[in-house]
Amino acid sequence: MFRPDLQDALRDRDAVLRSFLDEDGSLRSIPTKIRKRLVVLDHLAQEFEPGERYDETAVNNRLRAFHPDIAAPRRYLVEEGFLDRADGFYWRAGGTVA
Repeated sequence: MFRPDLQDALRDRDAVLRSFLDEDGSLRSIPTKIRKRLVVLDHLAQEFEPGERYDETAVNNRLRAFHPDIAAPRRYLVEEGFLDRADGFYWRAGGTVA
């Protein structure tokens, strides 16, 4: 599957976030197009501090603030390399640092 470069996808960051986030910051829907999904995932990844480890409950609680379906964003964050997972813990593995 073709995966666009994150930096290239982020050129449209503001427009993508306006399209997929409500005014309160919650996620209306998860983009189906990979380029837009990477922008949204990068935004979600900002909730996780580089170097910190999070158990699944902590990850779920952070994601719940954005979307009631926490499994899909969590899975996408791992699949696209924004978070890594081992032994029941998650940590920030990619994305931009704000």
